[in-house]
Amino acid sequence: MSVARFIADQRTNYRVPNTLTCLLLGVSLSWFYKWITRTPTPSEQRRGRLDAAVAAAFEVARGLHGSPRLHADLREAGWQVSEKTVADSMRRQGLVARRIRRRNGLTRQDKTAPKFGDLLNRDFTAEAPNSRWVGDMTEIPTGPDGRGTKLYLATVIDLYSRRLLGAATGLHPDAAPACEAIKMAVAARGGAEQIKDVIFHTDRGSAYTCPSRTCARCWYMSSSRPQPTPATLDAARELLDGKQYLAL
Repeated sequence: MSVARFIADQRTNYRVPNTLTCLLLGVSLSWFYKWITRTPTPSEQRRGRLDAAVAAAFEVARGLHGSPRLHADLREAGWQVSEKTVADSMRRQGLVARRIRRRNGLTRQDKTAPKFGDLLNRDFTAEAPNSRWVGDMTEIPTGPDGRGTKLYLATVIDLYSRRLLGAATGLHPDAAPACEAIKMAVAARGGAEQIKDVIFHTDRGSAYTCPSRTCARCWYMSSSRPQPTPATLDAARELLDGKQYLAL
């Protein structure tokens, strides 16, 4: 960077008067104005065009691309430029790529819970309604830029119709929203008697393997039976276990 460019940048970026900067650097104010009003050199003109192209590409990328990817974008647009030159242009303009916050998976396996086999063998199709259901829990970002309170959505879907049978939200990825979603799904299909042959598939997350048996209590409430039968007890117990498909 030249001395004159440095002086100009002080006023542009920090509102420091040119007179003060020239005085501190020991240069003539008339020399600076002679430089500032001169015709830009070909290299300076190209630098200006490049800065504009980098800024435009950065905006198109929504601020997510750093110098390597912007360099590739500019090369595709016909620019003959190096990655270092693109990085210098970004630095001059104060362009810094945003980092996407990666969400960690919600599955927290309960290693003490019994293990159940894959009854579907990864065949996520069904030949009839109420034969195969799947459940899952998803994190939903809220607030500006996803930095607000996290919301967790539990769902139950019938693999035959792909219909959403039950859904519930909560502030924690625990058994409470999972239970509410199951209760809604049971009610939507007419109660326990109508879904006694369902195979329910979930992951091994603790929301479905909670030792407190919260899900089991939710299931008993949905069944409309005063006392659960041994078969229902087995089903509820399986509902608390890991990546499994549970006979409801």
